[in-house]
Amino acid sequence: MSEKEIDQTSGIETTGHEWDGIKELNNPLPRWWLWTFYATIVFSIGYMVWYPSIPLWNASTEGLSGETTRSLLQEELAAVRSARAETVEKLAATDLESIRADAELSRFATAGGASIFKVYCTQCHGSGAAGSPGYPNLNDDDWLWGGDLESIYLSIKHGIRNGVDDDARDSLMPSFGADELLDKEEINAVTEFVLQISDQEHDAALAGTGREIFADNCSSCHGADGKGDREFGAPNLADAIALYGTSRADLKAQLHQPKHGVMPPWGDKLGETGVKQLAIYVHGLGGGEKAKAE
Repeated sequence: MSEKEIDQTSGIETTGHEWDGIKELNNPLPRWWLWTFYATIVFSIGYMVWYPSIPLWNASTEGLSGETTRSLLQEELAAVRSARAETVEKLAATDLESIRADAELSRFATAGGASIFKVYCTQCHGSGAAGSPGYPNLNDDDWLWGGDLESIYLSIKHGIRNGVDDDARDSLMPSFGADELLDKEEINAVTEFVLQISDQEHDAALAGTGREIFADNCSSCHGADGKGDREFGAPNLADAIALYGTSRADLKAQLHQPKHGVMPPWGDKLGETGVKQLAIYVHGLGGGEKAKAE
């Protein structure tokens, strides 16, 4: 056994490690540090015994307390649901117009609808509900299927052209160009007519020709004046608002081979109260309309 080397300057034993002539002294750890370290070991053992902490194959040990952040969250959610239960039941049993007229129910529904919108609707309609190409702006009063509470409710519940819900809103615009229903010149003429009725720059001579073509091919859905028909989801062409753009190129493209938006049905996902809340919220964004006259 080799003799222990003592550092001549400090008089302390070395560890035998040396780097570039510098030797490491074998100083003991501070007593306070050691006791702190031992305390953390004792604490960790106690923590593992009291709380769920040791991973197993499909779960973890439950611990003596059985308490987890998830269980605490579930308790809090259960308390919230219990506190809201009476209002939710009242909401489910009340028709949309009565909900709107009841200040307390309307406030509750709007708050819930805003939360639902942020989770399920912002991906398409945007966080401010202003929409984007192909997705309607829900803040204005330009509605394809109607903007009263009942119409909004039905659109949310059953969706649009989804092929899932039998009651989904459904309509298709013919591909006038791709299916050779109209030739290029006729499509150009109809485009100019639409630009004319929407007060945009247009070729007046072509628009005159387009008026006749429009009357023969488009007025059955969009109306003779081009202001649309919500029964078919046919948009108003006279307001210079369009899902896929209002430029000459955009209109020609839509006439040639139209795009058709799809919206999923939310009835099963959100339930009756969720759909009502969302309808109340969307109706209150700024473009909501009064109930239809009976």
